[in-house]
Amino acid sequence: MADKKKKNIEEKEGGKGMAALEARIEGLNEQLDQAQQKTEEAEKKASDAKADYLRLMAEFDTFRRRTAEEKLALVSSASADTIKGLLPILDDCEIALATLQDSTDSQAAKEGTQMIFDKLTSYLKGKGLERIEAKGLDFDTELHEAVTTFPAPSEELKGKVIDVVQTGYTLGGKVLRYAKVVVGA
Repeated sequence: MADKKKKNIEEKEGGKGMAALEARIEGLNEQLDQAQQKTEEAEKKASDAKADYLRLMAEFDTFRRRTAEEKLALVSSASADTIKGLLPILDDCEIALATLQDSTDSQAAKEGTQMIFDKLTSYLKGKGLERIEAKGLDFDTELHEAVTTFPAPSEELKGKVIDVVQTGYTLGGKVLRYAKVVVGA
């Protein structure tokens, strides 16, 4: 009988202990659920922040690239305008050289003009200016502007450039001024 009483007391105390243990486990489970929710919220916030950061970096990279392209285009445009302004001077030098070659005047004037012309053309070539060769070539609307047509002296000159009225130039591969030409018909 003593054993039986002892067993009943242990079961009652064990039952109380189990209830307390179960209550404690339930409390811990609730804390675990709350911690998991907070962790999920923190991970979501971190993920959103990372996405915002990546988006901002992409926008900044696009801005930086666009700004660099605009700056390059601005410099290129300014350079093209400056060189375009020098083309009439280059034309005048060519005319002066042609006139001096035909005259019997001072050899020093011929040499001086030739020297100025050579320096100017070498400087402009260094900046990317290229002369459009036209005489004797097929007429090309991408490079030439027909001023007039003239009856071709021979059959093989039909559709070809017979004479160049004004020299054309390209700058960096783009036509700066079309060559004004006479085309054989």
